[in-house]
Amino acid sequence: MERFSVRLRKAVHVFCSGHFITLTDTLCEPVHGHNWTVAVEVGGTPDGHGMVVDFILLRDTLSAIVSRLDHRMLLPTRNRQLEVSESIGPGGLPEVTVRFDRRRWVFPADECVLLPVANTTAEWIAAWIGAELTTALAAAGTPLLGRIVVAVDECAGQEGVWERSGG
Repeated sequence: MERFSVRLRKAVHVFCSGHFITLTDTLCEPVHGHNWTVAVEVGGTPDGHGMVVDFILLRDTLSAIVSRLDHRMLLPTRNRQLEVSESIGPGGLPEVTVRFDRRRWVFPADECVLLPVANTTAEWIAAWIGAELTTALAAAGTPLLGRIVVAVDECAGQEGVWERSGG
């Protein structure tokens, strides 16, 4: 049996962002940041031109998704230990407030990305990127029907991976 896939791990697919995660129901780490690296592998059957997916389309679509995360604070909206709310702050500017137990953080809203995930771990960020990538490529007329793997590396050699099998 033959299998075909394409892989992208390019210097352009790096983003710098802040985050913090809840480690337990009662423990939340401090705000910090990473230079995250994103890699993607797409498996499938080559088309009539011998391509599983067009490298350029995949690269550019992934670049657009990654750029939305660059120089932003990543905040999870589905974490049961965190209360995330948006409001208008002093001076009339939108802000995001996050509460965990007795701790409170306030960020400028335009510097945040609210992710519909349970925690801003590398694994959940990879899942979010994978969902955004498959949605964007389907909208562009190139649905990913085969296997897709997204790896998000928060530091050299330490990555979270999301995978969806084709069907």
